[in-house]
Amino acid sequence: MPVLILPRYTFRMRMFATVLMLSGCLPLAAQEAMPVFHPHDVVLFQGDSITDGGRWIGSQDLNHTMGQSYAYLIAAEMGEQFPERDLQFLNRGISGNRAIDLEKRWQTDTLALKPNLLSILVGINDFIVPGETLEQYETTYDHLISETLSALPGIKIVLGEPFLMPVGKHHDNYAAELAEVKKRQDVVAKLAAKYHLPEVMYQDALNKALKRAPADYWSWDGVHETYAGHELMARTWLETVNAFWPRG
Repeated sequence: MPVLILPRYTFRMRMFATVLMLSGCLPLAAQEAMPVFHPHDVVLFQGDSITDGGRWIGSQDLNHTMGQSYAYLIAAEMGEQFPERDLQFLNRGISGNRAIDLEKRWQTDTLALKPNLLSILVGINDFIVPGETLEQYETTYDHLISETLSALPGIKIVLGEPFLMPVGKHHDNYAAELAEVKKRQDVVAKLAAKYHLPEVMYQDALNKALKRAPADYWSWDGVHETYAGHELMARTWLETVNAFWPRG
């Protein structure tokens, strides 16, 4: 078979498309077009340190304002793939944030930015950091979604499930800790069903990745990903979003 030399992301997108097409999930043309992204769309990523990725707040350097996370990889690859759409990617993740912290800054860091597509990943700190019950997590998260849909009609919202890997301090008591994280995952699934939104199944993707490499290859501390883990998150996000909105 002849070897085709293609731009890195073009090749990757075609590989994603082939897998989905063979599984009957998505036509090839729809996958390559990424119709969910419209010209001049503002795409906002919200969440905690996993999204934050060490971004430089206040910097004018776009390499730093997006941080070093799955959000950066998505912005970089979609920006290169579709320059004619002039997409604007923003990152407002803040390390340590829980749902109740997002609520405090939602007006200025989300609604005021008027995103066309909003991606939210929050929940691991809601388990790790004391001060928020499971009920508060669900109630607050629900309110953020409903408020956003009301304030920004037509917005697309993507919900990412929190996740945990058996690495570092989370290794020995992993089963019990994962059971608690699973309760937050169930909340995200419930809200995704309630509002008819796509849910990015990060835990499932990471679990499947364990067949290829051990947990500490994908996450260096059980919560935060390595570069390989963030790439896996970016792929999973793109596949989920494109399958949910195959026609934009």
